[in-house]
Amino acid sequence: MKNSQEVELDRQDARLLQALQENGRLSNVELSELVHLSPSQCQRRRQKLEELGVVQKYVAHLDPEKIGLHVTALINITLDRHGERIAEEFRHTIVHYPQVLECWSVTGDADYVLKVVATDLKSLSDFMMYQLLNLKMVSNIRSNILLDQLKCTTVLPVGV
Repeated sequence: MKNSQEVELDRQDARLLQALQENGRLSNVELSELVHLSPSQCQRRRQKLEELGVVQKYVAHLDPEKIGLHVTALINITLDRHGERIAEEFRHTIVHYPQVLECWSVTGDADYVLKVVATDLKSLSDFMMYQLLNLKMVSNIRSNILLDQLKCTTVLPVGV
């Protein structure tokens, strides 16, 4: 569950978060050298930022091409009806599709935008035709195949 309360960060927290975003595997000793704090101060600050939900988790960032996921697409979904129950049903269903990396509720022509990965165009087509279009609340889908990645980062501009 998202915590909507903003956390006040000082300069040291911002430096610590920047370092962790660039390398989440840093030990407290390595981190302390980078941000010029003692290892125990780094540990306390890191633990506090984790408890506050600023640091949500540590992950390994994989190269999709190297594991056979050669197609990435953005899929716009329009629902046939709206309402809390329908939105909750859609949300409950979409989280179970592993090929859906992100799902955003949006303004504009579509109701949702999905970021989806697939092994090839056929598997993407099958997912759209046999999974998404078979959802009873979905009335329309439009997709954009992503051709060339110009920038991809998970690093947030901390302290900007």
